Amino acid sequence: MKLKAHLPLLIAIVALFCLPLLIHNPYYIHLAETILIYTILLFGLDIVVGYVGQVSLGHAGLFGIGSYTVGILFFHLGWPIWATLPASIIVTAIFGGILALPALKVIGPYLAMVTLAFGTIAQIMINEMSWLTEGPVGIKLTRPEIMGVPMTKAEYFWLVSAVMILALIVIDRFVKSQMGRAFEALRDSPVACDCMGVSVYRFKVIAFVISAGFAGLAGGLYAYSEQYISPNTYINELAVLFLLAIIMGGRKSRLGAVIGAAIIVLLPKLLDDIQLFRIVASIIALVVVVGAAILFAKKLTTARRVAIPLAGVVGLAAFSFWLDNISDWRLSIFGFMILLVVYYLQNGIVGFAKSFYQSIAGKAKTSRGETAQEVDDSISFISSVANQNTGAELLQVDSVLMQFGGLKALNNVSLSIKRGTIHGLIGPNGSGKSTMMNVLTGIYMPTSGNVLFSGQSVVGKTSSDIALSGIARTFQNVQLFGEMTAIQNILVGLHHTFKSNMVEIALHLPRYNKEEAEAHARALALLKFVGLEDLANEEARNLPYGKQRLLEIARALALDPELLLLDEPAAGLTAPDIKELLRIIRKIRDSGITFILIEHHMDVVMSVCDTVSVLDFGQKIAEGKPAEVQADEKVIHAYLGA
Repeated sequence: MKLKAHLPLLIAIVALFCLPLLIHNPYYIHLAETILIYTILLFGLDIVVGYVGQVSLGHAGLFGIGSYTVGILFFHLGWPIWATLPASIIVTAIFGGILALPALKVIGPYLAMVTLAFGTIAQIMINEMSWLTEGPVGIKLTRPEIMGVPMTKAEYFWLVSAVMILALIVIDRFVKSQMGRAFEALRDSPVACDCMGVSVYRFKVIAFVISAGFAGLAGGLYAYSEQYISPNTYINELAVLFLLAIIMGGRKSRLGAVIGAAIIVLLPKLLDDIQLFRIVASIIALVVVVGAAILFAKKLTTARRVAIPLAGVVGLAAFSFWLDNISDWRLSIFGFMILLVVYYLQNGIVGFAKSFYQSIAGKAKTSRGETAQEVDDSISFISSVANQNTGAELLQVDSVLMQFGGLKALNNVSLSIKRGTIHGLIGPNGSGKSTMMNVLTGIYMPTSGNVLFSGQSVVGKTSSDIALSGIARTFQNVQLFGEMTAIQNILVGLHHTFKSNMVEIALHLPRYNKEEAEAHARALALLKFVGLEDLANEEARNLPYGKQRLLEIARALALDPELLLLDEPAAGLTAPDIKELLRIIRKIRDSGITFILIEHHMDVVMSVCDTVSVLDFGQKIAEGKPAEVQADEKVIHAYLGA
């Protein structure tokens, strides 16, 4: 089964290595070589853009740093390729870290501007540091040598092909490991990611460093391929092309990186030859027309949705036969083609092809990368929490004030949470309940007051540090990682159980394999505990709302918490689902976990809570046993009603 799944890849690899034997024109071999080198860079860029969801326009500068590291070491010191390529990876990764540390403090267009500025600065420095880089004159290189004999064009192509395949294996292992899951999680929900013990900022920096390393490797190979490097090669327009390649090929796809690299290398060449452009434009128009006709016949699309892309590609084909000379229209056609792809294929060519195939085949969207497994019933859904010191104080909230301008969301609120109990927190909307949750989990730092957990203050700690200390939570508005499957969501919660490093991940060493197998087994046990084992490989965004609530609880349990904060877990659930939720809460409590429960369903509060605190306008107005609170006049007036 595995061989059958990998057969297309094996055929592609054999065809790649046979290319220099079948095509003897060095120009075409060089084009293919450039595509492979750009593919390596795009593997790394896709981590930042596709997985982490950040926009980087600094990879042309990183690409240049990798090239010049090789060029300088070769030109000044005469180092061989087996030493210069690792150096290019290390040096560029360091520069990537230097860029990431300040740049990732900002988001969106500001990040794009910072990385763009970095690329400009890198180009200027290369141009001005003539004592090291030879400045505008550039650096000439010779091909790498094997036992003192320079490589032929075919031999260097095979070397680049081997490095690209190795990069493909490494990047595929990275993105399917706990690191890849962390990258995807922080893109989908940074707040939930931090509250799962995965530091958003730290993993953004790690993603940038890995991405920079691949850019440096590609730059080093490019220097030997071109045999000449100069500052004008690594301009910001190249950074934009790299970004477009990811978007057009398809993010989170190794095949998308290959297609994107081929587009940005071949498209400018295509627009130099009018006859070739006519042939390609006609083929694209034919494919789009046939595809649209099939979708329309199966009633999977409407005439309105396909009208503009159809008119665009057919018009482009017709326009190509009207033209006598393409040179005056080259940039306009290039821009128009990019606009069509980016606007109408928002998941890229690979994403569109997948959805098209699934639509034609009548298949539902399938999950990614996970196979169904039997649940090992011997594995406990909670591994390290012991039912000890029941009744002792676990959490103390001491006169917490949370002020936003003139609004006091929490006004000197104090709470005492006992181990092994379920402490209810109720009150009308806007009373400060969710604000208290955010203070306890480090999302907000209180204006004054203190929060002690197991005798240690958590004020000033990051959300990820608080989560790892033993406080887990769910959210009022579900914060799942939507593009990840149910089991992958749980695996993010189990991130703290992994100790393996990047080398162990890349080489699939025994410790990593053992940790991955144990985490999968425990994740399945957690899913079974909440009744979702049959939906393990379904994307979280496709689950019914009630199931999403249960998945969020299971993900929080993966942290091995001592204190679990549930923010309106019964919201949106049906009566049978609420009954099942109560059973799950009681079973968790019996395992030694303490709860703070925010809930508007009073039957839930009355049936499971040991103590209830009531907030109103940021102040605690009552506290005691559920029956006592329910009978309190202030609570009736403020919340329950007469």
